[in-house]
Amino acid sequence: MGVFTLGGLTTAPASTRTDLVAPATLTTLEALGWLDQVGVVEIDPDISDTAATRHEFGLDASNLANCVVVGGKREGVERIAACVVLSTTRADVNNTVKRLLDVRKASFLPMDRAVELTGMEYGGITPIGLPDGWPVLVDSGVLEADVVIIGSGVRRSKILLPGRLLGELPNAQAIDGLGLEVSAG
Repeated sequence: MGVFTLGGLTTAPASTRTDLVAPATLTTLEALGWLDQVGVVEIDPDISDTAATRHEFGLDASNLANCVVVGGKREGVERIAACVVLSTTRADVNNTVKRLLDVRKASFLPMDRAVELTGMEYGGITPIGLPDGWPVLVDSGVLEADVVIIGSGVRRSKILLPGRLLGELPNAQAIDGLGLEVSAG
């Protein structure tokens, strides 16, 4: 297991290419016993963005997922969560996420702050290996995907895994309607 072929991508089990994931991602994969259940593939960092990856490897947008870091404050206390949505959608930050975090206003963390807090590279942030205690809000559509492509914590690779596994992450919550449909473009 851990070998997937999707579009122009063919993975190796993560256990054989641990150099292709961020340190925190590797630690979490080991702790969850997933090293042989997920695949990893090396890519050119210049095509790490979702649209470029999709185009380069002939992938269906419904197989790519984005992980974004969102935060807000309540009574002076910052509340942060990661949101995982299919690339055909955008995280509903202004309603769903705001309500789930119980904050007045939720917004995407600035790039430098997201990178600092996660210890991951911008464009490669993944829900696997986030700081302890962070809620991981996963759109139910991601969980239903047979295979989903996500970041690895670094820009030079991607992880492919059954979407259902993301629901097994520590602090994961399946959220119906987290991702809002966007028009194709």
